[in-house]
Parts: sequence; structure tokens; C-alpha cells
Amino acid sequence: MHCNGTELIFKRMLKIQRVGNREVAFTVSGQMDGENLAELKTLISSEANGRRIVLDLKDLILVDQGAVSFLERCEADGIELKNCSVYIREWVLQEQKRRPSD
Repeated sequence: MHCNGTELIFKRMLKIQRVGNREVAFTVSGQMDGENLAELKTLISSEANGRRIVLDLKDLILVDQGAVSFLERCEADGIELKNCSVYIREWVLQEQKRRPSD
């Protein structure tokens, strides 16, 4: 992992950039898998309660099952998934259908 200001770059080519005022937007690009989610989870949980969080996925090109499950949980917790590619959106919707009703 390499840290450069507000950008974090991971070995498996996951890049996270944070921007925020009233809402916090994390731009996620590259490849997201179960192995490189820990830092993103930490960044999200470190934000103040009540702040709107957005994950901008426009440059996310590859995900695995662990990443899709994570994204589905994020959306269920009120985090907006913005600019989600069609294949990722469809996969997240399939995860939502499999999730037991609360």
C-alpha cells in the first residue's frame, strides 16, 4: 500500500480517493477484491456518524464475490453506489435477492 495525501494505492490496483464537504465521496478505481477491502472499510467507518457517504465506482473495472457482498452491504447501510457499471449493479442486485429479509 502506498499513501499519497488523500489517495491510497494497493498492490492489486485498487485506488481510493476521498473528497468531502457535507458528504464524503470515495472514488474507487481499479480492481476490488476480498483481500483489499480492509482499508476501504476502515475509511468508511472512520467517517462521522450522520455524514452521507458515496462510493463512486465509475473507474472500478473488476470485482470478486467478496467485493460484491461488501457493496451490497454498503448499499443496505445507506451508502450510495454512484456510477456503478451494469455488470456490478446486476451482481449487487443478485446479492440483494439472496440476502435474508430483516
